[in-house]
Amino acid sequence: MFLFLVGAICHMTILQINLRRGHKFLMSGILFGFCMAREVALTIRIVWAVYPEDTQIAIAAAIFVPIGVLLLFLINLIFAQRILRASHPHLGWNKAVSTTFTVLYALIVVMLAIIVTATVDNFFVLKPNAHNTIRDLTITAVTYFLFLSFLPIPIVVLAILLPRKTRVEKFGSGRWRSKVGVLLTSSVLLCLGSSFRAATAYKDPRPKNNPAWFDKKWCFYLFNFTLETIVIYLYLLLRVDRRFHVPNGSKGPGDYSAVQRPQETQQDSGESGGDSSVATRVNSEEEVFDDHMPIEREPSKDMGILV
Repeated sequence: MFLFLVGAICHMTILQINLRRGHKFLMSGILFGFCMAREVALTIRIVWAVYPEDTQIAIAAAIFVPIGVLLLFLINLIFAQRILRASHPHLGWNKAVSTTFTVLYALIVVMLAIIVTATVDNFFVLKPNAHNTIRDLTITAVTYFLFLSFLPIPIVVLAILLPRKTRVEKFGSGRWRSKVGVLLTSSVLLCLGSSFRAATAYKDPRPKNNPAWFDKKWCFYLFNFTLETIVIYLYLLLRVDRRFHVPNGSKGPGDYSAVQRPQETQQDSGESGGDSSVATRVNSEEEVFDDHMPIEREPSKDMGILV
């Protein structure tokens, strides 16, 4: 509980400081919300341990465990979308691709409603057939959550492997490969926890006096709260609010790299001596860090400014 509380304070502090500076990164607010949701979940579990026969507390404890991590799935999917749009602007900003991501976001709400309804009904419905239906709904929801936790990995791999026709649109701060590394690491950790929850959901329930190894408390806390703690502090220490920040109002190819800081613009104009035709040559991130160079071609009118 203490680690989630510290994480909530740190992410909210970063959000407030960034907002005062005009640096809009709402994912810090989502991370704060996740940490507070985990505080509530752990508090309810402590109360449940004191009052194990209270059905309402048991329902609340069962609901808060699976729903909190959905916020991390959402953040990773947003980061993966930004990676795709930066490396392949025309593909990432394609209307069909954008619509697909919107559907994925909407399905999170649908599956959340399913898992909450199934959890509540499981405590009150007595008919065996109804329990089978509830179990099927639960399996459907956790399977989608597993798919959602895994999805950023193939998206990032696809963005890296597909031949690029334009240079990577650098956004945020830090190296491109660092962004990829942070996202892949967090996705693997979250996918591991989601895989455990999905696998246990597919297993037939065991009696309380003969629990399986995956019913042990250490498994529960390791594959849920421990992995999530690692992810929120990974995001905190590596400052994803800087690495994955994109300009406000980005709506198409070129928008991620079209906005340049005024100080940088002033320095560039000063160094070039006022001659715009002989500007100072600054290597792109792909050149500096030996990333593969894209196929050169003449910029199209609808590309915007690519850096």
